[in-house]
Amino acid sequence: MILEINEDPGTVILVHKPLGLTSFDVTYKIKRFLQRRWRKFLPEAQAKKKKVKVGHAGTLDPLATGLLIVCVGKETKNIEAYMGQDKTYTGTIVLGATTPSFDRETEVDQKYETSHITAEAIAEAAKVLTGEIEQLPPAFSAIKIEGRRAYVHARAGEEPALKLRNVTIHAFEIEKVEGNVVHFEIKCSKGTYIRSIARDFGRILDSGAYLGSLQRTKIGEYDLKSAFTLEEIADYFGEKVEIKERVKIRNFGFQ
Repeated sequence: MILEINEDPGTVILVHKPLGLTSFDVTYKIKRFLQRRWRKFLPEAQAKKKKVKVGHAGTLDPLATGLLIVCVGKETKNIEAYMGQDKTYTGTIVLGATTPSFDRETEVDQKYETSHITAEAIAEAAKVLTGEIEQLPPAFSAIKIEGRRAYVHARAGEEPALKLRNVTIHAFEIEKVEGNVVHFEIKCSKGTYIRSIARDFGRILDSGAYLGSLQRTKIGEYDLKSAFTLEEIADYFGEKVEIKERVKIRNFGFQ
């Protein structure tokens, strides 16, 4: 595919988000590339007045990688349409332990027995979590509670008042199991938290679990195979990009 980015009439960019960056980090870098391009070709006064709209269509956690749709210019008006499409993810769930964030951002807070868990039980747990389900979002999420993000409350030691939401898991496939690590592919509706799926998966198995890794591979018909890396986007603008991980990725020795 050939990369071409224009503010007018607008552009959809498929980005392969790297590990450790927030979705905002990605959109901000692209916005800065555009601003610096204007300064090269427009008079200074005109460049300062020129505004650019850049937004993403669906957040990816810092510890997740994969497909992020970024809209530029007039295409930002269509963000909601992109956000409403089904998503497909691949990743791993680690059995036998839990963390407050349901992933590797926070330390393990409790360990559990796993010797009773069979391949049949794992397959059945995936079936239980398939279809229309009620899901409680993670405390470490971007949902706003009383004007503040839930993760701000959680990191301050508070318990945000989260509400159950209805989501649809169209497919939950177990690809393989390696020791305590379950490899999966999930196709789901807008608003689904895969970290919450990992938590519930452990509970159904009378154990604990957290999300070990996650990659978004599809949004509707848009595929990660067609996405560009930040390095490729920077090269398009004749720049270099420095990627600094925003979140520490912990390794607990379970995988």
